[in-house]
Amino acid sequence: MNAMRNRVQLIGNVGNDPEIKTLETGKKVAHLTIATNEIYKNEKGDKVEKTEWHRVTAWGKTAEIIEKFVVKGKEIAVEGKLTHRSYDDKNGEKRYVTEVVVNEILLLS
Repeated sequence: MNAMRNRVQLIGNVGNDPEIKTLETGKKVAHLTIATNEIYKNEKGDKVEKTEWHRVTAWGKTAEIIEKFVVKGKEIAVEGKLTHRSYDDKNGEKRYVTEVVVNEILLLS
């Protein structure tokens, strides 16, 4: 029997130039957003286009590839896992983030 897995695949366009940070260890992390589009007909038969925005994070070599080759508007495919985390902002408010942590990236355009 196959184990249930946390696996996400997205194909879309990059919504912003990636934000790249280099940690004290020298390891890089990339943060970006990807827009995916779905076109369907509603109950009236009208064509509807819906855009969803996804937060994406990549580490290490994958972040380095993103830094070199990925810019706003580029079409990419990513595979990774959906994660949830929280942090305290500068005002002490707890914030929650849902994002895809990338294992693989494919440059499509």
